[in-house]
Amino acid sequence: MALPPITLVIGGASSGKSAFAEALVHDSGLAKVYLATAQAFDDEMKAKIEAHRDSRSGFGWRTVEAPLEMAKELASLDSDEVALVDCASLWLSNIMLATRDWESEADDLCEVLAHMPNPTVIVTNEVGHGIVPENKLAREFRDAHGQLNQILAAQADLVVLVMAGLPMVLKGKLPDGFGPW
Repeated sequence: MALPPITLVIGGASSGKSAFAEALVHDSGLAKVYLATAQAFDDEMKAKIEAHRDSRSGFGWRTVEAPLEMAKELASLDSDEVALVDCASLWLSNIMLATRDWESEADDLCEVLAHMPNPTVIVTNEVGHGIVPENKLAREFRDAHGQLNQILAAQADLVVLVMAGLPMVLKGKLPDGFGPW
């Protein structure tokens, strides 16, 4: 199954977006690389990361830790690999907490994506449907995240919103022969 060059999978927390993205990548038939952006700052996140790792165990995934250097890691992939970035939301959070310029980092990411020889699937959260955050950093993150999602969606060939485990194509077309949906 041929994937488009760039796929963006967006959805709320625990919506099924990661499982959907993993199925897309798995069905591509290419060597699978999981670019993990999460950092384990507490026991809860450590357990969540382990659960994600366990779900991929034995299925031929190569994991690359990329909490900050996503563009660099994507650029270093072999041309016979398909990349799954999970997720842009945590990457943006890491960038902002490291007080790096997220817009410059997003520009670098888009430049790499534009020249990738292999398909890339990016998972991201939709954070604009929630309440207005009470603190300044959370509001800045929400606004930056909305802008980042718009940038990624504009560049993507396929954009899929996943809600309650159900994919809805917002842009492009799912690959022929993909999934039970």
